Amino acid sequence: MKGSYLGGSYSNKQIREYLDKIGGKYTEIDDSELLPKVAELISDGNVVGWFNGRMEFGPRSLGARSILGDPRSKDMQSVMNLKIKYRESFRPFAPAVLEEDVSEWFDFNGKSRYMLLVSKVNSNKLIDKAEAKNAEGLDRLNIPRSKIPAVTHVDCSARIQTVNKKINPRFHTLLKHFKNLTGCPVLINTSFNVRGEPIVHSPEDAIKCFQRTEMDYLVLENIFLDKNDWKKITDDSWKKEYELD
Repeated sequence: MKGSYLGGSYSNKQIREYLDKIGGKYTEIDDSELLPKVAELISDGNVVGWFNGRMEFGPRSLGARSILGDPRSKDMQSVMNLKIKYRESFRPFAPAVLEEDVSEWFDFNGKSRYMLLVSKVNSNKLIDKAEAKNAEGLDRLNIPRSKIPAVTHVDCSARIQTVNKKINPRFHTLLKHFKNLTGCPVLINTSFNVRGEPIVHSPEDAIKCFQRTEMDYLVLENIFLDKNDWKKITDDSWKKEYELD
């Protein structure tokens, strides 16, 4: 098995037709411009919904139906949990990392393409915080432990996804642009859904999630959506549709 991208996919034409039908505002941008733009938006602290190719089969979002953020931000874990996933602020996120760079950032030298293996963050990426030794409870979570605090657990571990160029070339290219911009080949990669809901599958699912949360931008293949052009759905009755975990 080379990847778990076994689900359905949607073309730019299908996405445009749906957006035109509902009167949604969007821009279509070629990858050569779109991918560096998305990398820059993430590096500026924005949260981006990422809808790319065939959907993943299984319990993990692996760069096809993902929500992406900057792992270097000490606040991003809390922001994404509270404003997008609608769950407790302390819940951890996992890193997606360029497969060729994984051993530079983590104590791991191999492949973890399905986000199932856990490793420590490399010691040279850790930040020695004296206050962490004395902090208790939730206060411990707010102390950055590494150069990628948003994906570093309290024990300095992380559940890794290594991104392979041949298996998911577009997601790999996005990570490369982020690395070229920031020096960091890692992104927060969490499933494209809110707490209790299944991962989105269709453009309609993705747009609903986009409108119900504080996500800043949405990328549907080459179709780019800016939250400033869309009204947020304030009716929260949808939260009762699925039992919360």
